[in-house]
Amino acid sequence: MNIRSLTRGDGVVIGAAVLLLIASFLDLYSFDNVPDSVDLPMLWGSGPVVFSVVLAGIIGAALVVVSRGLPQAPKIAGIELGQFGAAITVFAAWSALGNIFDVTGGYDNIEGTNSDFLPSPGIGMILALIATLLMAAAAIATPLVPALKAALLPAPRPAAPQPYGAQPPGGYGYPGAQQPGGYGQPQPGQPGQPYGGQPQPQQAQAQAPQPPAGDFSPFWFAVPVPRPLFAEDGSPTPIAELAPGTWYLAVEQRGATLVAQTQDGRRGVLQDTSGIQRG
Repeated sequence: MNIRSLTRGDGVVIGAAVLLLIASFLDLYSFDNVPDSVDLPMLWGSGPVVFSVVLAGIIGAALVVVSRGLPQAPKIAGIELGQFGAAITVFAAWSALGNIFDVTGGYDNIEGTNSDFLPSPGIGMILALIATLLMAAAAIATPLVPALKAALLPAPRPAAPQPYGAQPPGGYGYPGAQQPGGYGQPQPGQPGQPYGGQPQPQQAQAQAPQPPAGDFSPFWFAVPVPRPLFAEDGSPTPIAELAPGTWYLAVEQRGATLVAQTQDGRRGVLQDTSGIQRG
């Protein structure tokens, strides 16, 4: 799981889950004119509240956050994991709202009940409602609001990032490095060339890929949010997902898109290049 794939919306979901957990240890309801020495039950003392509000909210938040950090989120009954988690958070918020209106499950509707002893929602139930509402709102709004889609943690600028594999310092294109070899710098591990060695001019000419036409030169970049990488043949199915916090090599430019290479050597087309950070 790549925590740098998390967004600001995910941070709100995590914070709301922590608030819900704290609220579960506070009072479920309260009475007027009751001494402070009387111990009132907390949220864990009510089975319906525990299952429909506390556990449902925490589980839903966990599914939303985990799905964001996975390269390929699994599906449950054909529904993506994140969408399934968002639905559970909405259910938890709806259940918390119901318990606010009827905190004791109909006790206040019994005929002849003394109104002086009717319970009202406790601080724990009120905080649980606020937490689940925040959680559900963030889970639903994150894919839609640009401010919430931004990365939670900024992309780092490593002093010596290791590009796909084990290229030694001095290779082409990585952030902060000199560019003596240009596009044709060879890769370590190629046949007939020792690791870290410099090839002869004839070898470099034979082994190095030819740069594309124009003034484009390869460069390293990082994406601000997770973005799919599509196959070069135009297939609509992504072959990989670029995650924030990792440097990728742009090897070719095709109009407004880039041909990028991942750390494991896969190449594909990055269609959305807005907001990328060049190394």
